[in-house]
Amino acid sequence: MAVFLGIDIGTSGTKTIAMREDGTILASATAEYPLMSPRPGWSEQNPDDWWDATIETVKKVLKTGKIKPDEVAGIGLSGQMHGSVFLDKQQNVIRHAILWNDQRTADECAEIETRVGGRPKLIEMVANPALTGFTAPKILWLQKNEPKSYAKTTQILLPKDFVRLKLTGEFATDVSDASGTLLLDVRNRQWSKPLLEKLEIKSTLLPKVFESEDVTGTLTEAAAKLLGLKKGVPVVAGAGDQAAGAVGNGIVKRGIISATLGTSGVVFAHSDDVQIDPTGRVHTFCHAVRGKWHIMGCVLSAGGGLQWYRNQLAETEVAAAKKIKTDPYNIITEQAAEAPPGCEGLFFLPYLTGERTPHADPNARGCFIGLSLRHGRSAIIRSIMEGATYAMRDCLEVINEMRIPIREIRLSGGGARSDFWRQMQADVYGRRVSMINAEEGPAFGAALLAAAGTGRFKGVVEACSALIKVTSSTDPQAEAKRIYTKSYPMYGKLYRSLKNDFNDIAKIVAES
Repeated sequence: MAVFLGIDIGTSGTKTIAMREDGTILASATAEYPLMSPRPGWSEQNPDDWWDATIETVKKVLKTGKIKPDEVAGIGLSGQMHGSVFLDKQQNVIRHAILWNDQRTADECAEIETRVGGRPKLIEMVANPALTGFTAPKILWLQKNEPKSYAKTTQILLPKDFVRLKLTGEFATDVSDASGTLLLDVRNRQWSKPLLEKLEIKSTLLPKVFESEDVTGTLTEAAAKLLGLKKGVPVVAGAGDQAAGAVGNGIVKRGIISATLGTSGVVFAHSDDVQIDPTGRVHTFCHAVRGKWHIMGCVLSAGGGLQWYRNQLAETEVAAAKKIKTDPYNIITEQAAEAPPGCEGLFFLPYLTGERTPHADPNARGCFIGLSLRHGRSAIIRSIMEGATYAMRDCLEVINEMRIPIREIRLSGGGARSDFWRQMQADVYGRRVSMINAEEGPAFGAALLAAAGTGRFKGVVEACSALIKVTSSTDPQAEAKRIYTKSYPMYGKLYRSLKNDFNDIAKIVAES
């Protein structure tokens, strides 16, 4: 039976899975690498670390003994979006890659909108506003700040596409990942020549764009030797991590939505047509499904808020968990369950790293509002979880305003593994939420794309229909739903009240 590899180039590490053609996961391996921050707000990685991690994880997967190299029939790629890899004519990395969470390009974002005649015009051209995480402003930053490096640049690749180059020797990307560069004409699924001209970026710097299941090349003899595989294995275009994760969750038909609550949070909706929010609150990108699109809202710090609490304030819980050999989050969420829904008026704004959807505000910051003497540790924890879930609902509300049907919400990420947080999501969203039989995320989606692209299935939709099933559902509790329905508008009002104050705080920090 054929085996397909899914390789996901993440921010904290690379994950490789081996999937049998019937959907069974035979093996999984992860290798981590460092994240560098040479200045406040900067975020970089060495692309060669991604390639080393790819070699390591593929070898680990093969060493399980369950897979023979001759059984591997295709490879799919996924990866962190928006990152910029600058290569010279010898295909050497010129400088460290600038990542999706890097915040250095605020001036370049403003410049892009000015050059094209304003934000509405930019959204008309590429379906999205300019955000600091996107690739285009990073390219302009390099032009201005490291002109010698830019002069040497002959190719610009996204993270997963750098690994593709190492695997196949081919310069290529897919429509979903390319959408996140801010340089793709999302309607027509090709690079935007008018925008490239206005930004003075040569089209020759960018790779060829493919649909996600298209084969973009085959494994070279040198790469095959390093990985322990056979030469000539097809490598499909793959997808950015969010689109690949959506494929892995079966979000390939109209009406099925995913809510992925991890360190960040993403609400993802399939669309048969190009649907654009004129104010740019959510992203409209090409989907990994041929000829389709998706709408995506992104919460920068969802589970990240609870992670912050664990790292900074939960020494007691961490010590207790170590003693009884359990995950600290189990103890933390047990404490949260002791507080009532709504936390008796305590709110937490989860903007610890700014916010993307719906505010697009890098200056937004986290806040506890409504603290009283009645509030203890359990209420503080629960309010953090509620704040993140309200932020996810913000994304759902925008999607609902765009008249995109929401018939089913599928949960994934760390927030889906907790019974307590699953119930909270159902209560805050006011809708039934579901779990599926797949938990491998973008790597699984990449493997499905490989299976579809090499002929095992007629397409991505058929692959998902055959291999992904709903396993359980959670309905909202009437009383909790009533409380959250009443409290949610106040959550939104608090940001609007504090927006100008956040800007003033940012100025104070910048001047200190």
